[in-house]
Amino acid sequence: MREIITLQCGQCGNQIGTEFWRQICAEHGINHEGYLEDYATAGAGDRKDVFFYQGDNDQYIPRAFMIDLEPRVLNGIHQGSMRNLFNPENFFQGTDGGGAGNNWAVGYLQGEKYHEQLMEMIDREAEGSDSLEGFVLCHSIAGGTGSGLGSYLLEKLTDRYPKKLIQTYSVFPNTRESDVVVHPYNSVLTLKRLILNSDCTMVLDNTALNRIATDRLHLENPSQQDINSLVSTVMAASTTTLRYPGYMNNDLVGLVASLVPTPRCHFLMSGYTPIASHAAAQSIRKTTVLDVMRRLLQAKNTMVSVSTKRGCYVSILNLIQGDVDPSQIHKSLQRIHERKLVNFIPWGPASIQVALSKKSPYIQSANRVSGLMMANHTCMRTLIARSLQQCQQFLSRKAHLHQYESELQNTMEEFEDSMNTIQQLIEEYKAIETENYLSWGQGDLPNVGTSVPVARTSGDPTAVGAMAAGAAQQ
Repeated sequence: MREIITLQCGQCGNQIGTEFWRQICAEHGINHEGYLEDYATAGAGDRKDVFFYQGDNDQYIPRAFMIDLEPRVLNGIHQGSMRNLFNPENFFQGTDGGGAGNNWAVGYLQGEKYHEQLMEMIDREAEGSDSLEGFVLCHSIAGGTGSGLGSYLLEKLTDRYPKKLIQTYSVFPNTRESDVVVHPYNSVLTLKRLILNSDCTMVLDNTALNRIATDRLHLENPSQQDINSLVSTVMAASTTTLRYPGYMNNDLVGLVASLVPTPRCHFLMSGYTPIASHAAAQSIRKTTVLDVMRRLLQAKNTMVSVSTKRGCYVSILNLIQGDVDPSQIHKSLQRIHERKLVNFIPWGPASIQVALSKKSPYIQSANRVSGLMMANHTCMRTLIARSLQQCQQFLSRKAHLHQYESELQNTMEEFEDSMNTIQQLIEEYKAIETENYLSWGQGDLPNVGTSVPVARTSGDPTAVGAMAAGAAQQ
């Protein structure tokens, strides 16, 4: 058994984390008290122990920590329908209850203040696991607690558990309409830790999430609940092969290894289809494997606000759920190859990986086939550069900088180091598009900016992608 511990940090992290638990409880037939429903007792070939452990009374308890510096969201969980699901010892709230004031520095320093309490909680849960595989952090990079305290936790988890994988679900701010004025500062300081201390970062872009809710779900004013529901759908779908295992991608290591060929470039985008609101669930349309795989490549279904028309894919993994014949996968890959819908890096395998995952027998779906795409694309540098540029503009005017100078001793050194780390990542993403990337950083690639990118369309569909589909079906 390969267990995963989830850490929900800050307002955003706890909100999307709570929706995630609501979703996977339904998929495993577990009620909000933590007990199996009567209809779920027969079993369904699932692995509940990846995210849950069983108490002495057979209650399923999430391996999750709810961490925040102010009480509002945690009180909402305590008073909500799932108040008896979580271990009460796994809630952590700052003693003063004042929060981080949307300031990364305050959140980070609060992490130092509560270091012993936080690490003692995490150690207790880790030692209670039979075969811990890694940690998952849910947070936002724009606020104070999710960014600052989240950054501190990433650093300490790397130090204390160097051989365990760390994956994050990181919510990026809506750069045009963010309610946090200093989000460029918080984002840059957090991105440095995500680059250095995370093995895999699933990017959830608020700009794109709002666009999907408006354009695809036809919601005029999408609520926070609507956005969190989208995020929880992606989170649950991305862990399906861990919870309903097949022959491939049935642990976190296998999942990450197939998508992240180089350590630093581990920022992944996701796409999901079909997306439908509860109200639109009645309008059932015919879904085919080709239709799903083609739609996953369309910008309107991806959870990031950057175009994939520029740059190229490093890797793609499609998780297809539903009643699917492996031969349909082969035919779909062939069609995508013929239409040249995908550009891949010139130095690696030019093939879409596909895994067939089981569906929960306890949730009725209106569609026969659904799919999740997890992809590593060089366009992620555009999203990251956006935060860097905004931070540079703020620093040039020293806007709101005193809030950080009053907390951090070496404020400018911290900002410069963070911006340099991000700039190096952006340069590496540029270099990935070139044929001589494998010699990049060794003095053989004189100038990334003058190198000519060479992209390849998806190669032989009977290679990597089709092999994954066949093995998953066995």
